[in-house]
Amino acid sequence: MGLVDQILDRLQDLARRLIEALFGPQSQPEPEPIPVPVRDRR
Repeated sequence: MGLVDQILDRLQDLARRLIEALFGPQSQPEPEPIPVPVRDRR
């Protein structure tokens, strides 16, 4: 069972890295844009 445990550990590590690579940066909310006042040309 040692070989099976090693394979499962490697697969778990690979899955964790893949999830972090795909969803890691997106897990933080995007900052809201700051409203900039615009003058009307009337």
